[in-house]
Amino acid sequence: MYNYVRLEPEQCDFIPVLPKDQIKSGEKVFIQIGELQMVIFNIAGQFYAIDDRCSHDEGPLGEGELEGYDVICPRHGARFDVRSGKALSLPAVVDISAYPVRIQGEMLEVGVPRKR
Repeated sequence: MYNYVRLEPEQCDFIPVLPKDQIKSGEKVFIQIGELQMVIFNIAGQFYAIDDRCSHDEGPLGEGELEGYDVICPRHGARFDVRSGKALSLPAVVDISAYPVRIQGEMLEVGVPRKR
């Protein structure tokens, strides 16, 4: 079993994805960078990006409900912390990737693993 850790900014290349005002507080946006499918959440003006696949059965995690900082998988109810990607409840036992998000000017940028 492999548990992912939140990527640190110095491990990443940052990719501009959308203007920061395009995602209002309480909303989410689905994006794809290369083969990575992500969902970005705006929670009270703070932005968080995680994988859009549940580690339990590859379900569409971003379609789930958000309660505080927890996203609930719509298939089987596993919970994940959007700040860290940590699996918080069964049936998920493996964390998901969480990506750093920063604002450069008016653009949101998401950090993806630097290619070696």
